Amino acid sequence: MKTPPPRSQLRRRHRRGQAMVEYSFINWILLFGLIVMMSVDFGKGDEKMNVVDAFLRAYQIYYDSFYFVLNLPFP
Repeated sequence: MKTPPPRSQLRRRHRRGQAMVEYSFINWILLFGLIVMMSVDFGKGDEKMNVVDAFLRAYQIYYDSFYFVLNLPFP
């Protein structure tokens, strides 16, 4: 028959991970504030988009150009 663990170990076991949750939450707020809310100008200044949209647009251009080259009729 096992003896129950001391009371101090049970109390400490419940608090494990609180610092990681706080750290993750603060990093999420900083990331949201610094990247998603930031706007950049492209071209003449008529068009504003956030950084995430700019990266997605650049990735789409890369994807389209890559598959355009692959689908050329030349061997």
